[in-house]
Amino acid sequence: MSILQYRRDIDGLRAIAVTLVILFHYQFPLFSGGFIGVDVFFVISGFLITGLLLKVQSRDDFSFATFYSRRIRRLLPSFLLVSLVTFIVISRYYMDGDYYIFSKSWLGSVIGLSNIFFHGELSQYFSADAKIISLLHTWSLAVEEQFYFIWPLLLLLLKPIIRHAKFVLIFIGLWFGAFTFSIWHAIADPVAAYFLLPARVFELMLGCGLALFAHRLPILNRWQAECLSLTGVVAIVASAILLSSESIFPGYNALWPTAGAALIIYAGMSSHASLVTRLLSTKAFVFLGTLSYSLYLWHWPPIALLNYQLVALTLPIKVGLISFAFFAAWFTHAFVENSLRYRQWSLRKTISLLILLPCVLIWLVQLTIRTNDDISFRIPEEKRALYKIMQQQHAGDLYEACFDGADYAFDQSESCLFGNATSNGKPNSMLLGDSHATAMIGFLEQVVADTPFYFLAVTKASAAFIAEPNIDKAFADEKKRQRSRALQQYLTANPSLTVFINNWWAGYTQNSQNIEYTSATVDWLLQQGHRVVIIEDVLRLPSQSHAYCLIRGSTDCDITEAEIKDDLHYANRFRASIEERHPEVMWINPRQAICDQQGCKTTLDGLPLYRDEHHLNYLGSKKLGDEYLRRFANPLDGIATQ
Repeated sequence: MSILQYRRDIDGLRAIAVTLVILFHYQFPLFSGGFIGVDVFFVISGFLITGLLLKVQSRDDFSFATFYSRRIRRLLPSFLLVSLVTFIVISRYYMDGDYYIFSKSWLGSVIGLSNIFFHGELSQYFSADAKIISLLHTWSLAVEEQFYFIWPLLLLLLKPIIRHAKFVLIFIGLWFGAFTFSIWHAIADPVAAYFLLPARVFELMLGCGLALFAHRLPILNRWQAECLSLTGVVAIVASAILLSSESIFPGYNALWPTAGAALIIYAGMSSHASLVTRLLSTKAFVFLGTLSYSLYLWHWPPIALLNYQLVALTLPIKVGLISFAFFAAWFTHAFVENSLRYRQWSLRKTISLLILLPCVLIWLVQLTIRTNDDISFRIPEEKRALYKIMQQQHAGDLYEACFDGADYAFDQSESCLFGNATSNGKPNSMLLGDSHATAMIGFLEQVVADTPFYFLAVTKASAAFIAEPNIDKAFADEKKRQRSRALQQYLTANPSLTVFINNWWAGYTQNSQNIEYTSATVDWLLQQGHRVVIIEDVLRLPSQSHAYCLIRGSTDCDITEAEIKDDLHYANRFRASIEERHPEVMWINPRQAICDQQGCKTTLDGLPLYRDEHHLNYLGSKKLGDEYLRRFANPLDGIATQ
């Protein structure tokens, strides 16, 4: 069978790929590795695009303008429809950064760079909750689009040597290099490996190699075709069942499903159609395969919205979502995808209508969102006060100089001093830590209100204070090193302070080395004559949308013990370790005011405590301090300042 003719079984393979992705995203437990459907798509894309390029190059009429115009008309119209509908729907529900992220990811998707955007966004300290990002699934489309941009030119340059016998060895060597890089990258930087093209190149190359060297591959008899195609199906299905989100991926785990896809495609080249090939060529599989692109686009945004609204995916909801996705995919394929992909537009017209114009419109939408304070079209009037608490009561903004000031000359003015002023106007205590410590300023203000404590707040995002000799070990960022050294100089020059320390303990101390650094820092502080008070942290919410519970109109805003189990484990492990080594350290546990054996509250007296999934808002922090003092004796009462 020629690689250039239409292959019904490949449409059937597409059907398997998109089905596995849907089963995974719709949380069917048997298919914990259903995400490998995307990798099957990569192999198919490499095979089909290479076959198309070889066909037009053999006629010597290849045109980059024609190729890219066809690719854009094939991919963009359906995406623009899905993303526009998604934007209209989520505008009523998404808040703040989540709303802004959508418009930025929308723009990134149009220009084929969404995978790079998501890599940056989900690698940041304040990363978005991936489950609520409506266009997250477009990362795989961006990977393919970047491949489409590079491969045609590379294949054209390779044309003189493609028929050379040694080119097979060169290609195999390059493939092994790409595969080895993927294995290394998946371990060294799993987020980058997952989202970016370099770690996925070997998957696309499997399909490319099949198309390039099909004429050199052995001709399969019926028995061989049956064995290879069945092995391919087993490899794909087994990967979908045995892998999970905890598996190292892509790397070597991506080899099994992609090799399986390659085996099925290769077996389909045989003149003896195997059982698998015949099954994949049936009308049902082919029909589903022709809808696969539109189905892939439509299936995810509704799930992201339900995740944002904290709606559980029960079986009836799953059935409803699947039914909607199928209908929307059929409509899009019939009236949008097929309507525009065959238009004879020039590249200039295609780019103007399907890229430049949408980009301008999306940029205008983004600008409007950023600059327009009128939230009446999204937030009911009775909820706007709550919304403003979360939007405007961010301690990092209110006390920016204390949170993100210069490293060596951190702000020591009254703007960063809290509590009851001393007779000489100098602080007798300090609050040190990362952004969680900044969010805890309101709590500590309430606790010290009726005491003689006057504390200086010096905090920095993702930068716990670490004393020498561990500063260089703890931080790769020179600015964070400078901040710790500056603080160490200050603490050396100002002995006998009370040092309050707060960090995102549950996240920071998952690495046991960080516990050692913290213990050594506590030891150094005690040696300098300082009193150390460690403030425990509130626990992370299951998602950022929990922080907006009251605005969404929910009546039950509590989180269960099961949802905080892991964070609580790390927090308790950290405390036990420090208490064993430093029994003289004092502890304050704000969680006691909102948590019990059943779980934790996220609101108090109709006030939201959080501003995102793991930071308190400023008013919520103060409210937590009031509740703590109402329920427990002030731990600072009777402690003399020095």
